[in-house]
Amino acid sequence: MISIKKIPGAIILFFGLATTISCQNSSHQQMIDILTGLNKKFNNPYNTFTPEAKVKLCDSFLTKIPGNSNNAGVLAAKASLLLKVGREQDAVNIYEGLAKRTDLRSIDAMLPDMALAYMRLGERTNCMLNHNGSSCIFPIKDAGVHLNKTGSTKAIETYETILKNHPEDLSSRWLLNIAFMTLGGYPKAVPQEYLIPGLDADTAFKIKPFKDMAADLGLDINGRAGGVIIDDFNNDGYLDIVTSGWELDDAMHYFQNNKDGTFTDMTEHSGLKGITGGLNIQQTDYNNDGNTDIFVLRGAWHQQGFGNQPSSLLRNNGDGTFTDVTIPSGLLFFHPTQTAVWADFNNDGWLDVFIGAENVGGTDTGGVHTCMLYINNHDGTFTNVAESAHCNITSFVKGVTSADFNNDGWPDLFISTLDGQKHLLKNLAKPGMSVDFEDVTAQSGIAKNRNGTFTTWFYDYNNDGWPDIMVADYNYKNQGLGYYAAAKALGKPIDDAGNIYLYRNNHDGTFTDVTKETGLDKVVYSMGANFGDIDNDGYLDMYFGTGNPDFKSLIPNKMFKNVGGKTFVDVTQSSHTGSLQKGHGVAFADLRNDGNQDIFIEMGGAFRGDSYTSSLFVNPGQSNNNFISLKLEGVKANKAAIGSRIKVSFTENGVKRSVYKDVNSGGSFGSSPLRQELGIGQAKVIDDIEIRWAGSNTIQHFKNVAPNQFLHITEGDNKLEAIHLKKLTFKHKAQTSMSMPMVTALK
Repeated sequence: MISIKKIPGAIILFFGLATTISCQNSSHQQMIDILTGLNKKFNNPYNTFTPEAKVKLCDSFLTKIPGNSNNAGVLAAKASLLLKVGREQDAVNIYEGLAKRTDLRSIDAMLPDMALAYMRLGERTNCMLNHNGSSCIFPIKDAGVHLNKTGSTKAIETYETILKNHPEDLSSRWLLNIAFMTLGGYPKAVPQEYLIPGLDADTAFKIKPFKDMAADLGLDINGRAGGVIIDDFNNDGYLDIVTSGWELDDAMHYFQNNKDGTFTDMTEHSGLKGITGGLNIQQTDYNNDGNTDIFVLRGAWHQQGFGNQPSSLLRNNGDGTFTDVTIPSGLLFFHPTQTAVWADFNNDGWLDVFIGAENVGGTDTGGVHTCMLYINNHDGTFTNVAESAHCNITSFVKGVTSADFNNDGWPDLFISTLDGQKHLLKNLAKPGMSVDFEDVTAQSGIAKNRNGTFTTWFYDYNNDGWPDIMVADYNYKNQGLGYYAAAKALGKPIDDAGNIYLYRNNHDGTFTDVTKETGLDKVVYSMGANFGDIDNDGYLDMYFGTGNPDFKSLIPNKMFKNVGGKTFVDVTQSSHTGSLQKGHGVAFADLRNDGNQDIFIEMGGAFRGDSYTSSLFVNPGQSNNNFISLKLEGVKANKAAIGSRIKVSFTENGVKRSVYKDVNSGGSFGSSPLRQELGIGQAKVIDDIEIRWAGSNTIQHFKNVAPNQFLHITEGDNKLEAIHLKKLTFKHKAQTSMSMPMVTALK
């Protein structure tokens, strides 16, 4: 770890980068300078994720070495890189030229890349340049069918050639079926021997389709993988949207809710310009001032030192602007990460942060990266106590989450890693003592499966008052993820390939694996996900963004509905949310104040050629169930009330039941509002709202509360405060044609 002393004029020495922190520069400008310098330094051909630099290197080999201009190996490498850059037609031209040459021993090895180039060309000319709400939604049909058919037609021809020689190639078979879908030819036009039947079959359990309205609202950011936060950043009661992109030249965006069904991009005004990068972003209130701050996590997936990037703490100034306070807060470090969790680990009323670092080990020259636990010093600064707290895990950490799993009043930790190790850390702290953790993974019953895992969270899926654990399997062996999707659809044996592990809390410190029992042994491969209640029945549903950096990994995002806290059913097709593009940050939020949770997903892959537009899937309303929305404000607890436990009890159709929810932002990747939105089914009145406040662990009750309200609850105040919000209507572009200047401004 690189140590930075908080003194003016300090020099940051980082892999040959020297950045002077001058007395005149603010901490905000200092971070911008660091990010700008690192972005310039990391743009070189040794960086796996800078294909632009590699294309230039290929060009130098082709032009500067005598007689090398037609080198087939270099040309094939360049074509593959051009796909990653987003120059599909140039890649196709090279592959077609190579296919005509007679000096090649065999073009067999090149055909999968050539077919993929055609597929990507079809996506570019249709899904991107002629994008609509059905583009790339699986199974592709209706308005999602390609108008320009050249790319997919050529891809089909190439995949059929591949499969004649390699009929066992399930990845190519999957993509062939997808290509036929894009032309409206699935399943009838697919050769019988290559058909994967049933891909267009809906599940028995159906819900009403969501509608992607991101483009209508100017929220369709075209970018690479990144994060999203939906929350109220200006304290007007209406939910705003902040997004990020993972590379150091990807901009953040701040969309302010105009309270009339539209949003305005306030990035320039907010001070976020120049604060780039961030595969994940989270909200917090680190200084207890009532303004929602932002934590930006950087460097994930990069190795060989390219991931040694700083994260950023952005202070909300309460006037629509943000200031980077990473350096003065003591949070400046250079470790690759995309995952952290904010909680009051020592119950002192101030939020601390645990950060999971990605340590690859082996041949990685980037150094050793160990998890960090920064305890809040109550003065705007933090101190890393991970070593003394026995939570300094050194592993390839991809997900962390916190909850009080044993209901003892102290927040615990769960850590998900690609190494196959899972870590459940029980908080041993006592009043007045320093934070300390004990690894209880072995005795908890969750250590059996040793596959690599990714997305994770605690939540009470069965409403028994005890937090359960969801963790996403990410086990694959150098295959495009379509291989596993095809194998599953064809009934071929695959063991734990990208499914969701669900561990039910047994109330005694142990957990039971209920993955198969609850119907979650499906191919998913989650990179980003979150949970919410799409029909207000009081049971939490899940939406997963899927994929990996491989361009062949075109598999649908997945939606699972929770049925009574007993099973989950796949409603991806009927929900119309199964985008084939790479999915990352996910947030559930009632953006229209009508009681129905919509879903925002920030999409895009690791390379510029794999960028894609974000989606806002608007919920049409699934039922006439009721809801309650609660904004909690701590006094002894941290002001954002993160970690506080909500129990809502009611009688539905003569049956008494309770719904449980912790105050947090939800999943590992993507941040839902800290305003908690709870469904209560058909209940006409809420018998009791119980709040167990984080930190103080004091309990408050509110009796006989009317449903379908937005309420503000302050710790220690026994009076409920109603928040009066207008119901908003999102209009399609066609409906706002008279307001084109506004629509253009939103872009």
